[in-house]
Amino acid sequence: MQEIISQVKLLISKSARECNSDSIALSGGLDSSILASCIKDKKVAAYALIAKDFPSTDLVYSQLVAKTNDLNLEVISVNIEELLNAVEQTIKVLKVFNPLEIRNNVVLYITMKSAKEAGCKSIMTGDGADELFAGYNFFKKMTGSELDRDLERIWNVMHFPSKTISQSVGISLDTPFLNDNVSEFAKKIPSNLKIHDEGGKKYGKWILRKAFEDRLPATIIWREKTAMQDGSGTSGLLTFFENVIHDSTFLERSKYYTEKENVNLLSKESMYYYEIYRKYFDMPSSLATSNSKCPNCSYSVPPNSHFCRMCGSFPI
Repeated sequence: MQEIISQVKLLISKSARECNSDSIALSGGLDSSILASCIKDKKVAAYALIAKDFPSTDLVYSQLVAKTNDLNLEVISVNIEELLNAVEQTIKVLKVFNPLEIRNNVVLYITMKSAKEAGCKSIMTGDGADELFAGYNFFKKMTGSELDRDLERIWNVMHFPSKTISQSVGISLDTPFLNDNVSEFAKKIPSNLKIHDEGGKKYGKWILRKAFEDRLPATIIWREKTAMQDGSGTSGLLTFFENVIHDSTFLERSKYYTEKENVNLLSKESMYYYEIYRKYFDMPSSLATSNSKCPNCSYSVPPNSHFCRMCGSFPI
């Protein structure tokens, strides 16, 4: 096991150091914090986004990681108006109205745009760590064989919107966890070293945590997995739309979209995003390219996927 831990540390460190990024998207979560520790000697600019109108948890962790690694941290604080403007741009870029994807990736959109405007040419993200090292919380409920099968499935369908966003913004993207050497080795690591007990508690990405526990504070290494939307505060958009859109308006419009466009909108937030989406793109059913379709929006879904990227339906 110690040999595997050493190899994980070596491969990820090498991959990160070989990148030419002059900035990093730093959430204070495990993945970006590990990368920050690998490139501390490069003195790159670090960016963390906080939605100041909603509760967020990332700031204190980002500040701790930046201080530990002697990085200059730029905190991007956005109000609701700025956030909604960026939401529209994110929908235009990604061409979906999936609430979870929008809430998470508006963070990346604003972060990359800010880095670009500050003169940065390339940005580093932690894409791939959750998929390769079993970081998502639902993995912890699976048996060993279930985890093996689900990881294999995810490796075949995983996608990362950060690439599309970076191209739209005009900034290069570096993703060290997705380096071929890292990903190939990670896929061979036994799943019981990815989901593992530590101190009587079950953790995802256990092998990653152990590999870098000498480089980062324990509060970072053993921080629970949180979605980007929760750490940044953009999850507050769900409550925001529930409060500003009247029930009668939602019922009327959602009924129209169900009957006329074959799209079932399950929340006011989803409706808000869908109406932005329809300003720029045709209804999902007309864009479908296969017979395997989402039951809620009629968009194409890969046969081996349980998730609709267009509307966010899960499981299907």
